[in-house]
This record gives sequence, structure tokens and C-alpha cells, in this order.
Amino acid sequence: MPTLLIIDDNPAVATALEVLFSLHDIATLHAESPGAGLALLQSESVDLVIQDMNFSADTTSGDEGEALFADIRARHPDLPVILLTAWTHLSSAVGLIKAGAADYLAKPWDDDKLLVTVNNLLELAEARSELDRRRTRERARQQQLAQQYDLRDAVFADPASERVIALACQVARSELPVLITGPNGSGKEKIAEIVQANSSVRHGAFVTLNCGALPSELIEAELFGADAGAYTGANKAREGKFEAADGGTLFLDEIGNLPLAGQMKLLRVLETGRFERLGSNRERQVKVRVISATNADLPALIREGSFREDLYYRLNAIELALPPLAERPGDILPLAERFRPQDKPIGESARTALQRHPWPGNVRELRNVIQRAGLLAVGERIEAGDLNLPKTTAPKPASTQEPDRAGIESALARAGGVIAQAAAELGLSRQALYRRMDRFGIKPP
Repeated sequence: MPTLLIIDDNPAVATALEVLFSLHDIATLHAESPGAGLALLQSESVDLVIQDMNFSADTTSGDEGEALFADIRARHPDLPVILLTAWTHLSSAVGLIKAGAADYLAKPWDDDKLLVTVNNLLELAEARSELDRRRTRERARQQQLAQQYDLRDAVFADPASERVIALACQVARSELPVLITGPNGSGKEKIAEIVQANSSVRHGAFVTLNCGALPSELIEAELFGADAGAYTGANKAREGKFEAADGGTLFLDEIGNLPLAGQMKLLRVLETGRFERLGSNRERQVKVRVISATNADLPALIREGSFREDLYYRLNAIELALPPLAERPGDILPLAERFRPQDKPIGESARTALQRHPWPGNVRELRNVIQRAGLLAVGERIEAGDLNLPKTTAPKPASTQEPDRAGIESALARAGGVIAQAAAELGLSRQALYRRMDRFGIKPP
């Protein structure tokens, strides 16, 4: 049951409020003076405060209330406070609302309006508390992950990134091939580094090859090497990536660009550990952990006939799907802090703009934006104008339509199961959301 503190020197006001809230399962405490109220806040668990603005006889200035509010805000910055007075001063109301007061109501109050305000604030406070608890749990898990594994100095804070990194650490000890999927610039190579750093071959070489950066006729030579004269321009024998990675890890980026002939040879190496250089009949044996990555839809390429199905299942023994940066919003500001110059902190306007941008270029785009802004910003901080981001449209207002089952389930998923947060997104009270969940047979998280 939530607890509400009433700070008012009029016993009749306190009694009326206590009766009103007791009928709606809200416990109340009462203090007749600012000092007593502050003392109760120190000793009791309070979810919301309703305070008077004047405590001395024949006083209507509201100065005492303003001082009390300032004390509460300084000691309990997240505690919602409703200001209640018989003497309404518009300038004082506006100033205190800007300072963080939740609402400002005149005596005599309207019971229904006051109840709606209190319930909304309690639900919002509950959602905020649950969010804080969830973030605390997330930080603890991330710290434990960093203590237990070598994360290669990865920067992440979003649960979606944490899940991928945790899985990468978990499967690193296995010798099975790993396929990392995700859009360009999302950080797939960093995930590959984490797998390699925690594998049984972490002390071996880590060799990379971008299969999309070479002409198709040269990829095989890059992978398997070539003897002198194997192709035009091959004046001497050369070692391939597999030989260079022997005893370590080979990271094949953009694996979807590998031509079919190379795919067949790669499949053989994965199955037997043996291959031949171009222009050679001598087999070579290697032991290599293969990690591949792609931004392509490999099943679609299989249907088109441009990617071998047997190779796909051989590479895809373990898949790590890295979401785009837009689906990892918790990573945006920590990454921006990593990329900025040390002498250029990121201002609040820039932080807001960074969080609103959709980041189609993912982490690579974010790095370029921050590094450019750090170079060109003329002020002491990087501000929104320095980012040179395209203007985004204003967010759409919450729908006024009755939510269906799918809408409710989506809101619950986005809110991480926090009922009050999902209800706020849907424009419902918590009780109204519970009724609709019951109607659709949706079980509470």
C-alpha cells in the first residue's frame, strides 16, 4: 500500500484527506509543521507529499511553503510533491512547477481531481522505481560480465547488447564456427574479437578478411594462398589467411560475398581442416577457429542459388544476432562519450539529439558524427547544432484508439513488463490496463 505524507497545520484538512485516501487504499501520515514533516521523511517510507504553502497565522505569502518545498527537493529529489493552499499565487505556482513540483491545487480541492493526480503520480513513481531497480540489476550483470571475461574494452549499456555479448562469451570456448549477423557498422567485428579473446585459441593469431572488399577472383587466393604462376601477377608463392591463422582465429567479414567456388573450398576446410593453395596439388592442414559475419539475408541468398545451404548450416552452428543501434538506445550515449575528444564534453541539447536520431549507419555513423562535431564545435561543449544531424519529425502523440491485444502486448514488451509504464504509453490507468489484460487473457508479467 502506498504511503502519502500530509504536511498541513490545519487538523481538519489533514483529517479530510486521510478519510479520502483511506477509502482508496492509500495510507497517510500527518505532520503539522515543516520540521515535523522533514523528520517524518527521514524516518518513514513515503511515496508522495501533499504540503501546505502557509503555516504561520495570518500568512499568505507562501514563502514558508516554498522553503519547505526547497528542503524536500534537496533531500529527496525524486519524491513527487503536490502543493495545496487557500491562497493561490500564479507566479509562485509557475515557479515551483518549473522547480519540480508535481502539481499546485487550491483549497477547497476537488476530490476526484486530487485522486486522479495522486494515482497518476504514484503509478509514475512506481514505474520509475522499477526502472531504477532494473537498471541497477543490468549494471550489476554488466560489471560481473566484465570481471569474468575479456570484453576487449567494449562499450555497452543496453540489455540487447549485453545479451549478445554474454552469449558470445558463453560460446567462445566451443570450437564450433560462429556466425555474427547484423547491419553494417553495428559492431560485428567487436563481437568477433570478444569471441576470440575468450576462446581456447586466444593466444593465437586473429586474422581478418573482408570478403566484400576484394574482387571475387582474388578472394580464393587471399583465403587459401597461391603458388607462383597460379594467376596473372602471382610472381611468387603467397600464404593465405588460413595458413596465417593456423592455431588461432580467422574472421571472415561479409561472408555473403564469397563466390560459389570459394564457398565449396571453405566448406571443405571447415569439415576437414585441409585445403590446397591455388595452383598447387599439395594439401595443407590447419587448425583454425572460424568466425564469420554478414549483413546479408543468407537464407534469401540460398533461395536465389548464390549461397550454399550446406555452408550456411556449417557456419551457423552458433548465431549471434547483433541488433542495429536504433534497437540498442542504451548504447548511444556511452558510445558517444567514448568517441568524443577529452576536452569537448557533450551538452544536454546534443545528448537529446543523439537519442532522437535513428542512426541508419549504426555505430560507425555515430563515431563519425561525434568525431566531426568534436573537431568543428566552437564552444566549450558539443551542442546539437554541432552534430549536423538531419531534423527529425516530432514524435506522434499517443493513440486515442482502444488498444487491441497486440497493442497491449507490444506496450508491455517495450516497457519490460512494467505495468504502470505500459499503461502510460497506452494512455490508460494501471487499473484500466489490468481490466483489458484480463479481457484478452494476457497474464501479468
